[in-house]
Amino acid sequence: MPIIETRGIHKIYPNGVHANDDIDFAVEQGEIHALVGENGAGKSTLMKMIYGLEHATSGQVFIRDQAVQIGNPQDAIEQGIGMVHQNFMLVDSFTVAQNIILNRETKQGMQIDFQQAVADTESLSREYGLAVNPNARIEDIPVGMRQRVEILKALYRGAEILILDEPTAVLTPSETQDLFAAIRNLVEGGKTVIFITHKLKEVIEISDRVTVMRDARKIGTVETAQTSERELARMMVGREVFMQVDRPGVERGASVLQVADLTYADASGHQLLKQVNFHVYEREILGIAGVEGNGQTELAEVLTGLRPPTTGEAFINNEQILGRGPRSVREHQVAHIPEDRLTNGVALTSSIEDNLIIDRYYREPFTRRGTLDINAIVDNGASLIREFNIIAPNGAIPVNALSGGNMQKVVVARELSSSPKLLIAAQPTRGVDIGAIEFIHQELVDQRTQGLAILLISADLQEVMKLSDRIMVMYEGEIVGIFPNDESLTEERIGYFMLGAEVQPAEEMERYA
Repeated sequence: MPIIETRGIHKIYPNGVHANDDIDFAVEQGEIHALVGENGAGKSTLMKMIYGLEHATSGQVFIRDQAVQIGNPQDAIEQGIGMVHQNFMLVDSFTVAQNIILNRETKQGMQIDFQQAVADTESLSREYGLAVNPNARIEDIPVGMRQRVEILKALYRGAEILILDEPTAVLTPSETQDLFAAIRNLVEGGKTVIFITHKLKEVIEISDRVTVMRDARKIGTVETAQTSERELARMMVGREVFMQVDRPGVERGASVLQVADLTYADASGHQLLKQVNFHVYEREILGIAGVEGNGQTELAEVLTGLRPPTTGEAFINNEQILGRGPRSVREHQVAHIPEDRLTNGVALTSSIEDNLIIDRYYREPFTRRGTLDINAIVDNGASLIREFNIIAPNGAIPVNALSGGNMQKVVVARELSSSPKLLIAAQPTRGVDIGAIEFIHQELVDQRTQGLAILLISADLQEVMKLSDRIMVMYEGEIVGIFPNDESLTEERIGYFMLGAEVQPAEEMERYA
């Protein structure tokens, strides 16, 4: 008998979008059950209904074969369901113990018994192998410990079923292994875990069974031991997906981007970039690894003109580009795939055709004698839609009608069709499906092989390792290591630098910069 089950779940939003279509989903007690699918497949919607954040149009949730009504998260908690969201829900100024007991405080008279809170936290921490410092403030602890706090918070509230939403998205390899050890401890202690992820390698490593969703429907549930990454990818996408990237060896060319002593401080004076020095060369991908929030976003935005530097210089083929604004940077043949495509990448209500010329509409062939050439714009759109395999009925439809993967292909098509010398690609496959990831990865490598210099910034260490010729690690706004990406370099070694546990000797860093 499943510990939790959904039967015939439908979810139709007021705009007519069918997010879940007749979903039967069952999880056995004491198992680690992975839930996978492309963005928009409906897996998050299903989990939100189990946790009371969404409500089904029709269908029913059962716990131990008993129908239950889950109207809100409090109902879910009372039913023994806990959910750890990808974006943590913690009070930064509170301690670990204060967050764990929040709204469930033990009191001594009229006062909260903080000593008991610390004792309860330490007891839970020992029981489940989730090491935390009860007295540390959330704002002062690393991402991996914050996640452990979220899990302990759910356990403190009596969770028997834990839903973990993309739990490894911001973890280093060593933190991921620590999390997996903790998950196994939880299951050995009688808990049940639903593990939502897009990392199929991790699915194979950690789960007992896998349910695959596609286009709002359940495609199937399989025993993990009897499947493979390739088979799961095929179920997710509906066709064969090749997980490898063909990255031929090439000799790098001349230095295209030179960054010297670059610093950036925010309005409060907090230094987010500290004396950053590196080069990017023709025919190479320089990947930046690091836990999010360690200066990568600021580096990309300073180099592309979206933020002014505090001090330092950056040159494209010996021409200074800093502090001149985005258009000036683009006119120096710098292309940019921004990490937040919805804010900085596309104009959502404008057509695909217009988005593809948004940075060059004022130049020929798109403007002649001060007038837009509509035929040239339409022809350009049709050509790039074919070349980059953008799935759309035509180029006149608005970008917000596209899937996340096809929206990202519009950004990639625009940037790579600008004849750049340097591409700054920040999180180029974030929030896109496996098929689009496969296409974008190969396109980046092909462009590199043809001569483009690429600075790749990604929170996905597997992506950095797969694509890069050299890897630069950032920690707290500093470069702590630069390595050639050869067979001797492992994710585990990179992970130590990402945590700030190691710093490369200066002479070695200089040699590889």
